[in-house]
Amino acid sequence: MTNSSIVIRNVYVMMAYAFRAIRSEGTDRISAESFNHLHDLFAEILVRGVGSQVKRGLHHDYLQRSDELATVRGRIDITRTAATRSALRGKLACEFDEYEPDTPHNQALKSVLVLLIRHGEITATRRDALRRLLPYLDTVTLVAPTSIHWDRLTYHRANATYRLLLGACELVVRGLLPTQDAGAIKLTSWVSDEAMSSLYERFLREYYNVHHPELFPRASSIAWDYDDADAFGVEQLPAMRTDVTLRWGPRTLIIDAKYYSSSMQVGRWGKATVHSANLYQLLTYVKNEDTGRNGSISGLLLYARTEAPKQPDLEVIIQGSRIRAQTLDLNQPWEHLANQLEEIVRWFKD
Repeated sequence: MTNSSIVIRNVYVMMAYAFRAIRSEGTDRISAESFNHLHDLFAEILVRGVGSQVKRGLHHDYLQRSDELATVRGRIDITRTAATRSALRGKLACEFDEYEPDTPHNQALKSVLVLLIRHGEITATRRDALRRLLPYLDTVTLVAPTSIHWDRLTYHRANATYRLLLGACELVVRGLLPTQDAGAIKLTSWVSDEAMSSLYERFLREYYNVHHPELFPRASSIAWDYDDADAFGVEQLPAMRTDVTLRWGPRTLIIDAKYYSSSMQVGRWGKATVHSANLYQLLTYVKNEDTGRNGSISGLLLYARTEAPKQPDLEVIIQGSRIRAQTLDLNQPWEHLANQLEEIVRWFKD
């Protein structure tokens, strides 16, 4: 398996964790396949996932509709009836709920299916498979990818199977939107750092949620440890929120996940060091959380490993708190990647 295939396979496994679908039907089969391009991975997720969803039934919801009808349905819109003089034509303007599949979830699915069909670098077989799914979404409105409000899509028992599908769709839209290049529209060949950074953070939290629920993995808020007597304007203090917080008895580990193209900064004389801003931020989190001043709070900067010759590899005690900076190698087979994550737990508990 090539490095490219390993990375793409790991992206899929990360998505399965991040979007809480690690136990979903078909995830093992997809993760066992080899993909040479990320577009093909997304296409395969949608081919299998949407196909499976069609068999069990697309998500429906009650949507508000209005129309002029000969018989009353739902609620009569008296104002509109009078304004349009519908009664003179023997009709009434009515507002009613219709149980149909034209939901925001299905609109997002259709939008990304069309985006990949038109612009994705995918095999002809997968392109044809995506096209065969479109007739099942005929009654679903085709919306512009940029109009989708991902943060407004909610999940419950009836549509939980959409979580991974729409997670893939969100990555496609945020990282693979069409760009203008010499007058032609094309998709960029890889997910943007911003999209991957968000995925990376969510993956770490959900990995520990699945395998180490006893550590209560959370993205938690940290309060500023300031002296009340001399404080004013405290509402101007920025919020502090961790990427991942693990707790084990009296101990706490704050993980700051970093997905950068460059995991080290290089000074004037060519010396490579951990990014100053990253280290300052982590120390701020740790020291404000450590209100007991007993060193029970530790901090970890966890970078996605890059191809640079020098990588973060730091462990030090600063003012009584353990601080560590290291990398997670996404180019390794999944078993090695999981071992790296388990080593962090052993270090934390040690």
